[in-house]
Amino acid sequence: MTELDFSPMAGARPVGSTARILNGLREEHRAFRSTFGRGFWVLTRYEDAVAAFQDPGLFSSSAVNALDPEPRYRWIPEMLDPPEHTAWRQLLRPHFTPAAARDREERIREHCASLIAGIAGTGGCDLVPDFATPFPSVIFLELMGLPVERLETFLTWERTILHGPPAANPDRAAAMGKVTAMFAELIEQRRAEPGDDLVSHALTWRLEGEPIPEKDLLDLCLLLFMAGLDTVTSQLSYIFWHLAAHPADQKALREDPGLIPSAVEELMRAYSIVLPGRKLTRDAEVAGCPMKAGDTVMLPLSSLNRDPRAFDDPERVDLRREHNRHLGFATGPHRCLGSHLARTELYIALEEWHRAVPEYRLSPDRDALEHAYGLMGLDTLPLVWDV
Repeated sequence: MTELDFSPMAGARPVGSTARILNGLREEHRAFRSTFGRGFWVLTRYEDAVAAFQDPGLFSSSAVNALDPEPRYRWIPEMLDPPEHTAWRQLLRPHFTPAAARDREERIREHCASLIAGIAGTGGCDLVPDFATPFPSVIFLELMGLPVERLETFLTWERTILHGPPAANPDRAAAMGKVTAMFAELIEQRRAEPGDDLVSHALTWRLEGEPIPEKDLLDLCLLLFMAGLDTVTSQLSYIFWHLAAHPADQKALREDPGLIPSAVEELMRAYSIVLPGRKLTRDAEVAGCPMKAGDTVMLPLSSLNRDPRAFDDPERVDLRREHNRHLGFATGPHRCLGSHLARTELYIALEEWHRAVPEYRLSPDRDALEHAYGLMGLDTLPLVWDV
């Protein structure tokens, strides 16, 4: 066992800093214990993490952030274990199937093209606030039946919840309270006047023949709120950073749009954004380390997806990589429910952007910066192009 301080991962830093830290740790330690915060374990290698993801009996999802072993919240269904988790997934699945994503494709493309039309002629933008944030966020708000005009308020709450330290953070707790109160009001409205949004549908669901308690509905809405307002945004920020910094890959997508689905998978592998956590249900030796019941474990996808034991030449981004069994959406019972919708949004973003925007590059005047707590992403991504 090696005791290591994980604090260099906190705060804003140049893009790629977190991956370099994790890559170095992976090759030195199959697993290690970080002394950051209250302390937690980190599994750095693909095979060990896959085994953990697929064993909820040992690796419980009752704590999904390794820095917060005793959470005062319960995000549904992310923080549930089977069989309770399974029942919730069955209720949610029809809204996130490939067919459901295809049904939304026309609206997604319309919204995406409209945003880009307002950007393409300007010669530059900060991709994160100007495109990567409003593009998927508006689609999510429409799915949930939330008012699009309140997006900036919602984003303030979301950043407070996800982009700061998770434990002993009163601002984070207050923000979750505001989100919950907002959804309580929306649920009351939908009980009186149902619509075709996800909240309205959720009010008709039954578990074991009984209506779902409102507290559980609110816990579900809180989870969907955070996932819908951050994950695709963060993934887009890394994808466009890579393409701006690697003109040959950008050119390949322009010349062959049919390459986009493969490119998305590879860019998700190379720039994985989630740092999932699990909590040990009993004492066990894992990856050669003696872990105790109640210990939390981080499974950093960015390290796992660059493990040379699982991927040939993992530091090289190959947009045509075959047999790409990356963990960008994790695996096991908690594999990302929204993966089909996310892929649709990523495909469309790359198609529409490269159709309308000339060759772009990183701005020489401002640096892109990333953050990493429970989720990695770019705070800023200044791009420029010739018009």
